[in-house]
Amino acid sequence: MHDDETGAVGVGESSKYDPPIVTFFRFVPECRLPMRADRAAAGTMPTRAFRHCEAMTSASAFGWYVFPPMTFSLLWDGGAEIFWTFKGEEAWFPLRKVQFPNFADYFDETAPADVKSFSPSFLAAFKEPGVVQIWSGLIARTAPEWSLLVRSPANLARSQGYEHYEGIIETDRWFGPLFTNVRLTRTNVPVEFNEEYPFLQVQPVHRSTYGNILDRFEVVPELGQLTPADWMAFRATVVRPNVDPHRLRGQYAVTSRRRRKQPIPAG
Repeated sequence: MHDDETGAVGVGESSKYDPPIVTFFRFVPECRLPMRADRAAAGTMPTRAFRHCEAMTSASAFGWYVFPPMTFSLLWDGGAEIFWTFKGEEAWFPLRKVQFPNFADYFDETAPADVKSFSPSFLAAFKEPGVVQIWSGLIARTAPEWSLLVRSPANLARSQGYEHYEGIIETDRWFGPLFTNVRLTRTNVPVEFNEEYPFLQVQPVHRSTYGNILDRFEVVPELGQLTPADWMAFRATVVRPNVDPHRLRGQYAVTSRRRRKQPIPAG
């Protein structure tokens, strides 16, 4: 939702007293505002999966959609050259590092004197063949100890013309452009980025869940090493639903949704 008095983006269904986990700052005025990711994968998920597969719907809704600030296209010759064009423009231009159209002047008119001329680049071609950095037109700030995983949208059909490089940005301390790096995978064919279609999904990740803590894992290498408690859990998850003639479909989804509605314990 939008606060017309302050221009600030609201925090969805959270209490107005709850601090947001992330705040998005729109620098490029033309770009579409981020939105909460959709459990139906922007309406593209098959109906049966939407009704019964809680794993898919939860993954689809985890985070926020980010859109390109405008519709533009890239063209890679397979070697060192990348060209670009944008909506309303017929010509193609060699890509090195470019500003969003007219943004540099807008930035300098608004920014403090010592920040003028430091407007972020919109597109930049890397030295690596076919690799381009794309700025979303946004900056994000997360709550302390929270970072953002920047990736392709979950469970949405992907373009065959490029692949995302995923990255985790510690946005609680780094107040810079929210960008992504892509690798073009088709040559001599225009690859379009549509301003109406999300090209990123950013997901909150607490710092305690990545890094050295991931070294704390175990593997049970043999079936015979499962404990009685493990077999009991397997029975409850796999065996019992398949031998119960009265079982309800989607019980996992029902249970997960019920758990999600319960308040999170303090501390």
